[in-house]
Amino acid sequence: MRLDKFLANSGIGTRKEVKKFLKKNLVKVNDVIAKKPEMHINPEEDIITFDDIPIEYEPVVYLMMNKPAGYVSATEDDEHETVIDIVPEYMHLDLFPVGRLDKDTEGLLLLTNDGKFSHQLMSPKHRVPKRYYAEVDGHINEDAIKKFEKGIDLGDFTSSPSELEIIESGESFKAIVTIYEGKFHQVKRMFHSIDCEVTYLKRLQIASLELDEQLELGEYRHLMEEDFKLLNL
Repeated sequence: MRLDKFLANSGIGTRKEVKKFLKKNLVKVNDVIAKKPEMHINPEEDIITFDDIPIEYEPVVYLMMNKPAGYVSATEDDEHETVIDIVPEYMHLDLFPVGRLDKDTEGLLLLTNDGKFSHQLMSPKHRVPKRYYAEVDGHINEDAIKKFEKGIDLGDFTSSPSELEIIESGESFKAIVTIYEGKFHQVKRMFHSIDCEVTYLKRLQIASLELDEQLELGEYRHLMEEDFKLLNL
């Protein structure tokens, strides 16, 4: 791999910026100052440093994000900012969201450039649970819980059996919902079918992986080994 491509793919900067860094003697390959952007290196064997800090090669990336409202779960959009716009340092690696959260929905969202990883988590046949916290206008009763358990006919598809737990009732209701698929607007449509409208929605968990409470809205971190175990991967 060309040195400038490796540095750009590692988030050090654009190809143009990388050339400037090389001219300033900030890059070393195996402890020798590197000058030529076209120099070929082996990312898995050579030791590349930037300003004397080793650079780890990341051909595949897995991120956990606390998605804020106002961003669409897409790689590009002509009208709205996307979740990829929140991670500009990884944009060159062609990341994409694992599944989707509605524009106004917050919470746990995974980003990767690993298609197999995404398929394992989002394919309905794998029945990976996704847990949400919802605030709704309308009355949720025991019949609604039974309807969720049975599966709801939403017109274009019938939802798989899901779990609904009421955690607070009053003028508005608060609930925890666990679904095992992830169709377009599914949670909102399920509540709409029982005459309730979602006013706030946040994804809390995928499989056994919970949203990192230390992540503020719009913040993200790399998945760790323990995270993959919680995802059963």
